[in-house]
Amino acid sequence: MKSPEHVRRVISALRKEGPDKLQVVSDFDMTLSRFGFNGRRCPTSHNILDNSQVISEEGRKKLKDLLHYYYPIEIDPNRTMEEKRPLMVEWWTRAHGLLLQQKILKRDIAKIVEESEVMLRDGVNTFFDQLHQHNIPLFIFSAGVGDILEEVLRQAKVFHPNVNVMSNYMDFDDKGVLRQFKEPLIHTYNKNGSVLEKTDHFQQLSSRTNIILLGDSMGDLSMADGVANVENILTIGFLNDKVDEQRGKYRDAYDVVLEKDETLDVVNGILCYILGDLN
Repeated sequence: MKSPEHVRRVISALRKEGPDKLQVVSDFDMTLSRFGFNGRRCPTSHNILDNSQVISEEGRKKLKDLLHYYYPIEIDPNRTMEEKRPLMVEWWTRAHGLLLQQKILKRDIAKIVEESEVMLRDGVNTFFDQLHQHNIPLFIFSAGVGDILEEVLRQAKVFHPNVNVMSNYMDFDDKGVLRQFKEPLIHTYNKNGSVLEKTDHFQQLSSRTNIILLGDSMGDLSMADGVANVENILTIGFLNDKVDEQRGKYRDAYDVVLEKDETLDVVNGILCYILGDLN
């Protein structure tokens, strides 16, 4: 924490004003899902598809090449967001183009997720259940694949009615074959008001002016831009990769930074305190 005093003040305000004024806005990949396990990288919602049996060997290789080229750009602390943005659009567009060639079937999604190595962070059930029990809306704003992400939540039995997802959704034809990705394209660095214009999610929650925001990249900090009249916001950032190089930047940007933490323990502890479940 750069300013423990600020964090203390915000958490006290969130507790004082109670659950009725609170909403949680979160990224999904490498924020609610794990970055790694036993020294191996865990798949993102895009990777779940890329690594699955429904993708041809050649398709897998091309998707991996894109990852190796663009991922270092995505996390490069020396490039500005303005520099990164067009390159992220390029990456997502090329990756989605490759996926379209694979003739993915809607009916295979559940099996693809089931057979994947995706892992949610430790403490994820407590997190989702606490929010559900207290009727606190959780808005998941993801640059991943919405259909895959929702299936991950469904199989983990945490896709409660208070959960709303904004992501890149597949569009299937009447035979259930993937024909395109729906607009707008959401990538790491445009998760803000510009893509939220098509949803009235935040307007419906106009009384919920207190926010806990969870993310793992600089682009995630703008996820709550669509919320009008924010009173208190606590931002919690998961620093998963290139920790030493990125530490300073993350500490300046997020209120709380969790380094190489594969759990939601800190988040759950804060929620517990805010909701009065802990003295």
